Amino acid sequence: MSDVAKERAARLFKKIGSLSSLSSHDVRAKETVGKTKDSISTVSYIDEPGQHDENPRPAVQMENTYQLGPVKRFPVLTVNNILKDVLTSYLQEEKYEAELCRQMTKTISEVIKARVKELMIPRYKLIVLIGIGQLSEQNNLRIASRCLWDPSSDTFASYAFKNSSLFAVANVYAVYFE
Repeated sequence: MSDVAKERAARLFKKIGSLSSLSSHDVRAKETVGKTKDSISTVSYIDEPGQHDENPRPAVQMENTYQLGPVKRFPVLTVNNILKDVLTSYLQEEKYEAELCRQMTKTISEVIKARVKELMIPRYKLIVLIGIGQLSEQNNLRIASRCLWDPSSDTFASYAFKNSSLFAVANVYAVYFE
């Protein structure tokens, strides 16, 4: 990074109170000149200072489609097959461990979302919910959800999986975006 950019970032830091592109070594060098070291916190840096000020992106104007309903319905049976395939492949041989299942819910939901997006169904927003629990003697669990949606275009797919030590419920909600 050039010295001019560093000085500009330092001025921006004084004005705003945050850093966006100085490295932690540069911050320490600037702060410790003439000062005693008290405490220094580091900041994660995403982009160069002033990048958004100099080159603003042009606003994209979208034309209205006047399309009030989907051209193609959401394929619930295909998504149910995806849910069955993913849950079975990930959880068939797994034993219930709370920390492992916590990570598995994140992984499985991302995999399901990616597989459903591969179907390339236009104008549907997807919500994927996964729940994994331990099987016990008292298996009285009820899962319910409520939404405000249009029953002519919005829909969902659901699949429940069970093995010897755990159960999983996967729901994919498809909400049509007008």
